[in-house]
Amino acid sequence: MATTKDEVSPADLGESTKPSLTEQVDEKAVVLTEGPPPQPPPAMDGGTRAWLQVLGSALVFGNLWGLPFCFGAFQNYYELTLLTNETSSSIAWIGTLTMFLLILTGIVSGPLFDIGYFKTMLFAGAALETFGMFMLSLSTKYWQIFLTQGVVMGFANGLLYLPGLALVGRSFKKHRAVAMGVVSCGAPIGGIVYTLVFERLIGGLGFGWTVRVLAFIMLGTYSIAFPLLLWGAHNVGDIGSGQARKLFDKSAFRDGPFWAYTFSNFFLFMGYMIPFFFIPTFAQLALGMPRSWALYTVVFAQASSIVGRLIASYAASRVGVMIPWITCGLMSAVFNLAWTGVHSEGPFIAFSVLYGAFSGALIPLPPSIFPVVCPDPKVLGARMGMAQGLGSVASLIGSPIAGALSQVGVSGPDERNYLGLQLWAGLVMLLGAGNLMFLWWLLVRKRKPETKLI
Repeated sequence: MATTKDEVSPADLGESTKPSLTEQVDEKAVVLTEGPPPQPPPAMDGGTRAWLQVLGSALVFGNLWGLPFCFGAFQNYYELTLLTNETSSSIAWIGTLTMFLLILTGIVSGPLFDIGYFKTMLFAGAALETFGMFMLSLSTKYWQIFLTQGVVMGFANGLLYLPGLALVGRSFKKHRAVAMGVVSCGAPIGGIVYTLVFERLIGGLGFGWTVRVLAFIMLGTYSIAFPLLLWGAHNVGDIGSGQARKLFDKSAFRDGPFWAYTFSNFFLFMGYMIPFFFIPTFAQLALGMPRSWALYTVVFAQASSIVGRLIASYAASRVGVMIPWITCGLMSAVFNLAWTGVHSEGPFIAFSVLYGAFSGALIPLPPSIFPVVCPDPKVLGARMGMAQGLGSVASLIGSPIAGALSQVGVSGPDERNYLGLQLWAGLVMLLGAGNLMFLWWLLVRKRKPETKLI
């Protein structure tokens, strides 16, 4: 369809070529009068193409969140074998830095996704993460591991985190919470795979080749995920096709629901990863379990996390997000406090399974309620980035503080004071659950039209 210099092709605007009743149609050209910029097409609600993208995003999540979930295996190996001169706290900084950069870099990758750089970030993030894994296989000193596993892989994961969620969000509306829950299940599945492979190979192949095998698995999953995400897809955007959202919205400082949401996530994330980091070492040092069984307890927690995420996401689609979110946050805190009374293998395995089941929902549920927390779409992206930026600080400092508390008053290299670690994890999550109840009250009071979604 030819257009003159002053005419705009509807295809260039991403609109349907079928004219509306209010447009003047010519057989050779369509002239659109000046007006507001075209709106993006409404979100789809499923379909084969959309669910294939859910599967592809789940595979990506298996890599970018699977390795942090698997870090308990690395923490155990570093503490007891490779980096015995380092403290539990200093080793925990490696894993928490990965998550911190993952979330913080996501604040920038979100606007880049808006203007069409999804494909660039997908390939660059996958290549950089795989490169970081291969470099980790050559690392033997703390600073080398800190740079490769902490810095390089953290930045790489940040390029992939929010764009994957945003892509799925474009394809669903009514079933968005369920789709997000399925995507987030890739994290514990990846954690299970990486933990089991690490446990089975580390004794025979050693650290270097075990990590290389993990890198090849990562490369294989990305090669499967790329076609699922991109083949025949029309919702990834072209470079320059959209408008980037702003990174900061000062009006958020005057919004009570925003701060209640932010502080809830902050305290929940402060304690969320502590059990996943320290379960293997606790099992081995405090309970005398063999290393293989110590790592299997993390697998049990990750497996139950899958069930918890799916159940909570389905419940959110039926009764609203806040009830499942409050329940899971409160029960996660309770189980961390109950961890202080665990002194044998049976109760410990029960704790691992139950904590994994209830804590798993704390990842997919918060993004589902945020459009109610911030009903203005013009600042939604900016405020979500601000909330996640503060949450990333909690993820950064929570586990290292727990690691430092575990070494208070100990004398030997194989001794730990786990009571302080357990109380810290439980109390900060309890504070987060209390903030969730306050958020619920605020949303019901201030967002009455959306009460049925809360």
